[in-house]
This record gives sequence, C-alpha cells and structure tokens, in this order.
Amino acid sequence: MNTWSMVIGRWSLVASGARVVSGLPVVSGFSRTVLASLPVLACLIVLGTPLRASAQDVHLLVITGVGGDEEHTTQFQKWAGATLDAAKKRGVLDANVQWLGEAPDKDPRLTSRSSKDNVTKAFTDLAAKAKANDAIFVLLIGHGSSDGKTAAFNLPGPDLTAGDYATLLGRFPTQSITFVNTSSASGPFIQALAGPARTIVTATKTGGERNETRFAEFFVQALDAEEADRDRNGRVSVQEAFDFAVAKTKAAYEQGGHILTEHAAIDDSSQGKLAAAQFFAPERSRTAAAQNMDPALRALLEQRDALERQVNALRLKKDGIDPAAYDAQLETLVTDLAIKSRQIREREGRK
Repeated sequence: MNTWSMVIGRWSLVASGARVVSGLPVVSGFSRTVLASLPVLACLIVLGTPLRASAQDVHLLVITGVGGDEEHTTQFQKWAGATLDAAKKRGVLDANVQWLGEAPDKDPRLTSRSSKDNVTKAFTDLAAKAKANDAIFVLLIGHGSSDGKTAAFNLPGPDLTAGDYATLLGRFPTQSITFVNTSSASGPFIQALAGPARTIVTATKTGGERNETRFAEFFVQALDAEEADRDRNGRVSVQEAFDFAVAKTKAAYEQGGHILTEHAAIDDSSQGKLAAAQFFAPERSRTAAAQNMDPALRALLEQRDALERQVNALRLKKDGIDPAAYDAQLETLVTDLAIKSRQIREREGRK
C-alpha cells in the first residue's frame, strides 16, 4: 500500500462517528472537511520536485511593455497597479517589489522605464538580493510577437526574446520561480524557460496565436480574488490563479459571441503539483492577516503553518529515512494538518 492510500485509510479511522457500509466509510462532517483538503495535502505528499523548506520571501517583478497607443498603455498600467495593490495586501514587502513600465512618469510606484537594459538590470539586482530559498514571481503584461522561430515580449526600444529571459532566469539556480507572460504569441516561452522548480505560464499555447489576449485581466484579478482560492487556505496558488483566469477568459469570449483565439498554457515540470504549492503571497501573510482576529484563530493559523513546514522538511529528508518511518511520520503530519484545517474553518464560521 502506498503512502497516499495509507493516509486515506487513517483519515477514515480518525473521522469521528464514521461508519462502514459494504466496506465503504460513511462520510461524516469531519471527513467531508478532510476530503475537501485533499488537493492541498496531495500536492504536499506527491510533489515530484522537492519544495524548498519554506520560501523566506516573495520577490515580485512586474514588467509592462510598449502599449502602442494610449488606451493600451493605460490598461497595462492599470493591471500592473492592481497587481502591486494585491501584493501589498497579501504581505509582499514593498522592498521586494519592482515595476518597470513604458511611462514611468505616470505612476510613482514605477521603478524605471521597461527598456531592455533596465529589465536586464532589474533581474541582475534581484539575483544579487534574493536569498537562496526565496520565491521569484515575474509578470509580463503587454504585447508579444513571434516569427515562427523567435518569440519576444515587446518593450520600448529593442525587445527581449524568450531566449534572453531564459538567460536571465539562469541567475536564480536555487530559488523557486513563477514566470507569467500574459502577452500574445507567448506560447514558445514555455519551451524556452521550463525547468526544475519553475512554473511557466503563457496566455497562448503557440506563437501563432497573435491576437490581443484577455488572459492578463483575469490572471491579475485572480491574485486578490477569494473566488480563486478554491482550497480556502488564505492564499491563491499559481495553479488556482491560472485555472481561474482560463475559466474567466473562456466565459468572456462566449458572452461576447466570439471564437476563443487564445489558449493559455502552464508547465511546472511536475504535472501541476509544483504550481499548486507556489503562491503569490508569502506564507507569513496568512498569519499577519489574523493579527487583529481573536487569539485562538491566530494560534491555529500559526500551528497550521508550522505543520506545512514540517511536511516540506520531511520530504527533503525522504531519501535518508527508512521508508516505513517516513510513511508513518508523513501520515501523522498530514492527518494533523487536516484536523487543523477543520478547526480553522470551524473557528472562522463562528464570526
């Protein structure tokens, strides 16, 4: 029996009041809550690429490209501004946020003009600043192009190609990376940038999808949307944001009576498991959000975070632990985590 089956079996025993009919457990209120937590717990257990023990900080780099006209320049800046607002709300430190855009005089939060040299410098500065186990979140908002051989993100002046960004990401050998290109013709960026501990998101599946995309609007919306947080853990994962944006994009085309001309893609080299465990907000943001709540809820949140760190740490030591001991420890931790999640939901329901 594999580890996951063992844990499922254990949960069915832990569930208070559970009965067995024809060999199948009758799901109680508790076990329904546990089952609702399975997607999150599953990604902790079966994640193919080991997670860093716990990302210390999230660094956000937003790049808005050339708009081509005032309408698009304004729209790109609006989405970038909303991303920065969400980052601040979700606990990303101001010192860890950079925004480069076409018109730096239009918003005081803009770091500099998004020229090729300035973007390159932003990555260089970030590589020098980021700690070994930090998380890097890069978001490109604008227009893209592809001639069938080379894909690029359009900047004021010379562009940076997918190959250029691959070189820039090479400066982060130990960090967890999320790279999101919401432009048209962005599909080739996946093949160019994909790798271990990286999640690459593009608004189109191929370089041939050259029409203006809607994906950016909804991906940015997802970063601060409770609706996008399917597992209700207080943070939106990259996978959740992607799924939310895909669904909203499709609905927008259907409501307008148009044929879908963009097909977003995601690659994390682990069949979605890494993307489900990468977050726009740092872990501390969940506890920080509870500072003004009752002490009991705050304590539960801190205990949940500690259990998640223990699960990740245990996975990192898997190869050096006896398999039976590893299974037993993991079973205990994820069961405790499911119980803690139930207690948090119950406490939140008393408000």
